[in-house]
Amino acid sequence: MSNHEHAEHGRTHPGHGHRHAHGHDAPMDWEVLGPYLESGAEVHTPVYEQATGWLRELFPGAGAGGPGTVRRVLDVGSGPGVATCVLARAFPAAEVVAVDPTAALLERARARADRLGLGGRVHTHVAEVPDGLDALGGADLIWSSNALHHVGDQRGAVAALAGHLRPGGLLAIAEGGLAPRFLPRDIGIGRPGLQSRLDALGEEWFTQMRAALPGAEDAIEDWPAFLADAGLRTPVTRSFLLDLPAPLSGAARDYALSRLTRAMEAYGDQLDEEDLTTLARLGDPHDAAGLARRPDAFLLAAQTVHTARAQ
Repeated sequence: MSNHEHAEHGRTHPGHGHRHAHGHDAPMDWEVLGPYLESGAEVHTPVYEQATGWLRELFPGAGAGGPGTVRRVLDVGSGPGVATCVLARAFPAAEVVAVDPTAALLERARARADRLGLGGRVHTHVAEVPDGLDALGGADLIWSSNALHHVGDQRGAVAALAGHLRPGGLLAIAEGGLAPRFLPRDIGIGRPGLQSRLDALGEEWFTQMRAALPGAEDAIEDWPAFLADAGLRTPVTRSFLLDLPAPLSGAARDYALSRLTRAMEAYGDQLDEEDLTTLARLGDPHDAAGLARRPDAFLLAAQTVHTARAQ
């Protein structure tokens, strides 16, 4: 499953990560979705950089080689490779393998690595989680962001990834956090609290999505417990903030608009007429109250990362 670089932070909801294609009848057009996923992930690059900086600190100190002792990194659910390239920069002695079931997105990852001068160390591997991982071999660090919640047996998926860690290797699972916020509670049009209502619909959608997955397990989403059950030790969890204050850049504004637009497509039929009218105005590039022109639009989100180490 591919991460939403997409990353998405907190819960991912319809249209916000290409993994959501699974289980839907309409085939995904990756020529259209690929740029969206890549640009969305670029907006979240500060979170990737914070998280990889923290992961560097979790490896032995300079006397033992420090992050230079990390020789192989897997980015499982890499999507178009934004986080893959951040990992490659953070661990300059490592081969980094982008793993994703969608070949078209891995092509974007390869192109991105080449543009950034990382092509010699970044490689790609087409595989689904967890069944297609056997050929991957071992790694000193395995990163997976917002992909495992699209596997029915999340505990089993964590165990499958843990099985590829080298002795002392680290597994980092980015799951959970806080859903993005881009608008004040009262935006001056419509009924206040629109984003909270969208979040509630998104949570219900997420529950239904999880229940419909093949082999879905009704388990408490306790990621540190999943890591411990996989035989890993010294679990540590941290959350990282994406804080882009108003006024937003064009790219961040486009990302926020895309999230609102795709949420309306996914569960707009559950909104009342007033909220639908408000969303239409927010999406109108010519409306002074729209996201494209609002001076008060911001982006605030949090991504939680759970880690543990192999014996």
